[in-house]
Formats: sequence, C-alpha cells, structure tokens
Amino acid sequence: MGKYFGTDGFRGEAGVTLTSEHAYKIGRFLGWYYAQGGTHKVRAVIGKDTRRSSYMFEYAIVAGLTASGADAYMLHVTTTPSVSYAVAGDEFDCGIMISASHNPYTDNGIKLVNRKGEKIDDATIEKIEMYLDGKLGELGITTPDIPFATGAALGEIIDYAAGRNRYIGYLISLSQYSFRNFRVGLDCANGSSWMIAKNVFDALGAKTYTINASPDGLNINRDVGSTHIEVLAKYVKENQLDIGFAFDGDADRCIAVDERGQIVNGDHILYVLAMQLKKNGNLVNNTVVTTVMSNMGLYRALKDAGIRYEQTTVGDRYIYENMQHTCNCIGGEQSGHIILSKYATTGDGILTAIKLMEAVIREKLPLSKLAEPVQMLPQVTKNVRVADKAAVKNHPAVQSSLQSVGERLGESGRILLRESGTEPVIRVMVEAPTELQCEEFAGEVVDQIYALGLACT
Repeated sequence: MGKYFGTDGFRGEAGVTLTSEHAYKIGRFLGWYYAQGGTHKVRAVIGKDTRRSSYMFEYAIVAGLTASGADAYMLHVTTTPSVSYAVAGDEFDCGIMISASHNPYTDNGIKLVNRKGEKIDDATIEKIEMYLDGKLGELGITTPDIPFATGAALGEIIDYAAGRNRYIGYLISLSQYSFRNFRVGLDCANGSSWMIAKNVFDALGAKTYTINASPDGLNINRDVGSTHIEVLAKYVKENQLDIGFAFDGDADRCIAVDERGQIVNGDHILYVLAMQLKKNGNLVNNTVVTTVMSNMGLYRALKDAGIRYEQTTVGDRYIYENMQHTCNCIGGEQSGHIILSKYATTGDGILTAIKLMEAVIREKLPLSKLAEPVQMLPQVTKNVRVADKAAVKNHPAVQSSLQSVGERLGESGRILLRESGTEPVIRVMVEAPTELQCEEFAGEVVDQIYALGLACT
C-alpha cells in the first residue's frame, strides 16, 4: 500500500483527506502518463456512485484529464464493474471509478483500472503518488509541471451513457434462464445499482421488488445494503419473496437472503457457485480462492465436497492476482466480493446475483437448501482505531496474547489479527464453537492493545 492508495484505491473523507485538488492532479497525471511514447489520443472512461461529493470529484478528474490532452468519456452514475467492463470492451487507456464502496457518504474514493479492466498496478500507483507529492524530477519531468495541452490538443468530454447500456445488455445475456415467476427483492443501498439492478432483473422476467433505490447524495449505505443485510432479510420474509440480493454503494458486492429470510453471505455464495462449476466440469483446478477471513464452515463444506481452496490476504485485488497466476476461476470474500473470471475482472454484485438465480433454477431447489452445507462457526470481529497499524501488529505483547488465545482454541477455532487496507484500523477476528468464546477471546486481545496505549481514544 502507498501513501495515498490502499488496497482499493485512494479513499478518505471527502474534502479532508481526499480533496478535489487530489482528483484534479490524478486526472492531470493519467492524461499525460498514458500519452507517453504513443501517437494516439488518450481515452479514459469515468464512472461514479451517488454520493454528493462524487460530482465534485468527477468534474475535477475530467478537468485534469482534458487539461493534459486526454478525452474523458463519462458513464455518470454506474457500478464499479461496469467501468472495468467498458475499459476492456471499448479499448480505453484506463478507467476511473469514483466511489468509497460500502463507506458512509462522507467518504469517497478514486479507483483506477488499466486497459484490461484490472486494478491498476503498484508501479503506476507509485508514480501517481510521486506526482501528488510534487516529485517531478523522479518522474523525469524537467518543467515546473506537466505541460498543459492547448488548442486542438485539448481533450474532449464525451457523454458515454451508451457504455452503461451495453454493460446492462451484457449482464442480461449471461443468464441461461428466464427468472419468470420468481419474486426477487433487491436492496440497492441508495447507490450505483439503483437503476441498473432493477432493469436487469425486470428484463430477465423476474417480479422485482426494489428497496433503498432513492439516492439523495447523503443516504448511500446508510443502514441499508449489503452491510445492513437485516433490512433486506426482514423485507423478504414479510413479503414472502423467493430470494433477495443486497448490494453495496458501488455494487461490486452482493449478499443474498434466502426464502426464509436467512442471510447467505459471501462464503455461502462461493460454495453454491463452486458446486455449480464442479457439476458442470468447469471448476478449474478444482479450487476456490478465499481470503484468510473466510469462515471455517466454508472450508469444511468444501472439503466434504472434494473441493480444494487457496487463501490470500484480504482484498479482492489479491484474490484476482491469485486467479491470474493459477487460472483458478472463482474466488471471493465473506463480504460478498465474488470474482468469476470467465465473466469479469472484478467483483460484480449483479453478476453474482444472476449466477445464484441460475443455480436455484437449475437445481430446482431454494437457496436455503443450496447453501445448507456451509454451517458457519460463530465469528466475531472487533475493530480498533490505531495510529500505527504495523506497530500494533508487531508488538511482542500483542503477539503473545494472540498466541495464547490460539493455543486455547486449538483446532476448534482460530484467531486472526490484520490491518485494514482502507482505514487506520486493526481488526481482531475470532472463530470459536460459541459466540461467547468469540467475544471473550477477541476482547482479550483488544484489551491488551488498549492497555499498551496503542489504540486511539
């Protein structure tokens, strides 16, 4: 991780840690950088979520791009995976998504993807950060700043809503079945999916019930969506729906709800989709890619099904990197980031929902039955805000506390301490036979962090 960019882009409080000046400079750099050594006109595609600040950052980035001579194609409000799809399909030099994903509206972020629709590489991120810090000499720039384009060399701004429509058409084309006669609930988190998800499910024939699809710039993720799945669970149960899907602010996540109103999280989803791939002979390497945060219940279910798994550190970029190197075709996180490499280069919540619907229809079974083999162990995660994540993680007393808990858990559970990739937070996660044990063991380590004076008060 760099000074500004974490595992999922440059994210922070809008107007405080992430400013319109940052956005302008990122646009300036990208417009200049992708023009180096080439004779073509640089083309970048930009999408945003529904936060009020997204409009500010959108215009700042576009101003920077065009000032450096690049053409800016504007998707407007759209999902993160649609930007990746547009970049790869229409041969843009790069893509930019303005979103802080599941964070509150006060935050925002800038996510960058390369011409293949993949998250941009660390070497390029390092150069962007040099420019943000004014280290022009290290970039080989001998003038006071990146040269401004002038005259006919100035970039153009192009409305590119057609690109979003093509993405919607692509999603619709992926289903082998009609969703007719299915009553489907969609929680759009007042975010990017607020129009797209309903359009897709309506086109596939579902009787669609949409909630939290009235964004006002300030209500994205507010007690709704995939991070507050209880809202959709209650709605599905009260309205006797067949199934429900909840997305986050930029719709790269999906958490499902079965016909009983029970939560079907990312670990359940990985199992259900992996079983479908295995049955069809399409589970490459007979392997699922998970992160260290996946529940032991998933691993036990995969073992019983004769399916192998690999673990990465937390972050969908690391899952995708594993999949690139190994050709594994499915990976994801408990939070609902699911990557299906045959169809996308990133997590796509709507795509995930479509593939779950296919599994239900193909097997002629409700989602509750398909997910039943994954018996989740109680899991508790406690977040501690700290000034120095590495110092906490490497402190001998913290390590000793972790070791002590791990020895007492034995094979019945586990404890994990990790650094957040997007916040100044240390996460302590415990899985154990009972929730009480989870609370006690996690609390023991958290208390140690506070006792050492390493937590922010």
